[in-house]
Amino acid sequence: MELRELRSFCTAARLKSISRAAEALEIGQPTVTTHIKKLEGELGVQLFDRIKRPIQLTPVGAALAQLAAPLVDGIDSLAAHAGVIEQEAPVHIAATHEMIPHTLVQAVRVFLKTHPHVHLRINAGRREDIMHMVEEGEADLGFVPSPERGSDFEFLPLLPYERVLITPPDHPLLAESMLTLEEIAKYPLIMMAKGTWTRRIVEAEFRRRGLSYEIIVELDSMDIIKRYVALGMGVSIGPSIAVEMQDSEDLGVVRLSHLLPVEQAGIIWLQGKTLSRHAEEFVGVVKDTLSVANRR
Repeated sequence: MELRELRSFCTAARLKSISRAAEALEIGQPTVTTHIKKLEGELGVQLFDRIKRPIQLTPVGAALAQLAAPLVDGIDSLAAHAGVIEQEAPVHIAATHEMIPHTLVQAVRVFLKTHPHVHLRINAGRREDIMHMVEEGEADLGFVPSPERGSDFEFLPLLPYERVLITPPDHPLLAESMLTLEEIAKYPLIMMAKGTWTRRIVEAEFRRRGLSYEIIVELDSMDIIKRYVALGMGVSIGPSIAVEMQDSEDLGVVRLSHLLPVEQAGIIWLQGKTLSRHAEEFVGVVKDTLSVANRR
């Protein structure tokens, strides 16, 4: 039983005419007749009494029309409003704490200028939280450092993700010609919360080298961490994307690509998932925004 057969039957039942049903559906009269005969063959019953004019429904036909008409009308209404539904559907985005105030906010600013009526929903979390939200369908897109190989995600790399040392502007570490983790570990550390991606990598490397270290402040925001570093409370290791040009006025920044791994930050979505039009457009805005930023 196909929808087109039910649509032809319901239209003929409502108009009490095969020819008028064909006109309403903008198809040939023989096609409507074929649909109805096929439906009757599948059900093993006669749906119309064709001897009387205008044609009349049999009792079985009347019962079927009562059941099928709301179904056909509902499906046709859904198809007519599908564009409106997609237009109003929000785009759910999840991103790590480091990317929320920097990489993501730039793209959101540009996107909302060209799509002012699109609803965006944004959640922050740790790398594993973001991957879980995307996997469970709680987020359409996730902004993370590269996921593990063989995971169930499509991954669009966007920009290098390296770690940097962040210090007060006059800190002794800035004078080191070849900085080492041994030297960094001697100073109080101000770091992102436990379980965040960069912190896990930093602590794993400290432990691998058998280094003692002290974390005196733990926060969920790299922007706040930079403020405490500027006060002289300690030093930090964070992602380069969390450092902006104006930070050089209050902070010293040293690249650590020779000590810690460089990765790709990017967008993930679930393999096989069809993104909405607005989600695809948002991905395009992110790519364009970062492309412009990288050329500066």
